[in-house]
Amino acid sequence: MPKNNAPQVKFISNPLSGNAEPPQLLDDVDRQVLHLLQENGRMTNAELARRVKLSAPGLQKRLRKLEETQVIDRYVTLINRQALGLNLLCFLQVTLAPHPQTDWIEHFCDRMKRLPEVLECHHLTGELEYLLKVVVANHQHLETFLFEEITQIPGVDRIRTSIVINEVKASTALPLD
Repeated sequence: MPKNNAPQVKFISNPLSGNAEPPQLLDDVDRQVLHLLQENGRMTNAELARRVKLSAPGLQKRLRKLEETQVIDRYVTLINRQALGLNLLCFLQVTLAPHPQTDWIEHFCDRMKRLPEVLECHHLTGELEYLLKVVVANHQHLETFLFEEITQIPGVDRIRTSIVINEVKASTALPLD
């Protein structure tokens, strides 16, 4: 804590503001609440309030503010993919044909949103256009997915597939410091 004992405040940008608003303030208590929720999203409000030394109404007010400003985007349950038989984690590098028709890009993106095997789809700069994080049950499922889904999308020109051998780190927690 600074020498004047004032709480440390960090600025973050509101993702919806489009730089039209000043950055949002997160104080130490907000960061502590977010850290605890990232560790255990099922922590009761009573336990959370106790841990951050707030009253229940004080905690509720902070949570409501963090939700309204979309610092807290949503609450989810993380499921062990291997417990569901989704044993193969892959990254697909996808390049669309040169000079694609504009509807190809829109169609590709719409299709990615609907494929349950695609966990993430990122549009990139550089040589590759899209990076997909994909889960499938096994090599046969991967082959079927590639040939019956991805290659059938108009405009897909090239696919490079990398199969994960070992997940060294997998986290959903964002750095808050």
